[in-house]
Amino acid sequence: MRTAQRQARSLVTPLACVRACELEVKPIEQAWLIQWLWGEECVGFIVAHPKSNKSWLSLDMAVAVASGTPCLGRFPVPRPGPVLVYAAEDHLDTVRTRLVGLCAVRGLTWADLAVHVITEPVVRLDRIEDQERLRRTLDQIRPRALFLDPLVRVYGDVDENSAQEVSRFLSYLRALQREYRMAVVLVHHARKAQAGVHQAGQSLRGSGDLYAWVDELISLRRNSDGLMMNIEHRSAASPDPFLIRLVHEGPKPPHLVILDGADRAPKETWRERLLLFLTGTPGPCVTAQIRAELGLRKETIVDLLRTLEASGEIRRVGRGWTRSEEGSGASVGSAPSQTLPGTAG
Repeated sequence: MRTAQRQARSLVTPLACVRACELEVKPIEQAWLIQWLWGEECVGFIVAHPKSNKSWLSLDMAVAVASGTPCLGRFPVPRPGPVLVYAAEDHLDTVRTRLVGLCAVRGLTWADLAVHVITEPVVRLDRIEDQERLRRTLDQIRPRALFLDPLVRVYGDVDENSAQEVSRFLSYLRALQREYRMAVVLVHHARKAQAGVHQAGQSLRGSGDLYAWVDELISLRRNSDGLMMNIEHRSAASPDPFLIRLVHEGPKPPHLVILDGADRAPKETWRERLLLFLTGTPGPCVTAQIRAELGLRKETIVDLLRTLEASGEIRRVGRGWTRSEEGSGASVGSAPSQTLPGTAG
């Protein structure tokens, strides 16, 4: 009997394994899909309450990965590549409009964007047929990342409060991630506010297995200044929380921006400081000098310079800026107080 068992076992393929010292070591640039924001080949959630710009953030991430441009204008993409997006709750024309706008903000050519959008009206990844259709699609595109928005629209009849059913579905997604060596980014809703809930992962609606499964978690929580963004990594230190906001800056299409502490100061404060700096500095000042003096983002400085040039208070001289003769005697506090470009709305 034992001999028969040994013979039968000899026909079974053993599990793949190597000595620990032979495990692959990835260079730092290959550890991130989006540096400090989302790990390479990692799974996880963007979680928030309804109408908290979750879909905007997922599309910004998708465009960043596909184009190699920084996500939110801040987080680099070391190795760009194609992405696959399923936006189950948005009309296709809405998805197109948002993607066109995100390309325009980045100065990208829309036709070159390697974002592939699933146009099926319904995709249920708890069903074998749709699982196989997704695999065929992944075989064709070989994306760096798969974006599913939202989770509740793709797991069909799965009871999200059942640990057994949720665990089975998440195991399928983990297997898919490993098979295609891609990141999987899921958009999910947060549960209603509860006392004693402090970690972002505890706000995930449904079974606690959802939080246990993630490598990456981005949570958005609205406050009076904008959306507070928290990032949790399984295998890296998490950055401090920061504020983002969906803005529509003049001719630019709507897009998310990071609100630095300086960027939330009243515009009049920076207007005054800029005019005083130009008044007290001999010769024209280039943008880099002004940025170093005020400590603002380049985009904010450029918008402020354009505003002051339009009002006639400053003028361009070569590659630099100086006070206009007619504006040099004006009171720097005479303009009405506003918020900085990128913080309205």
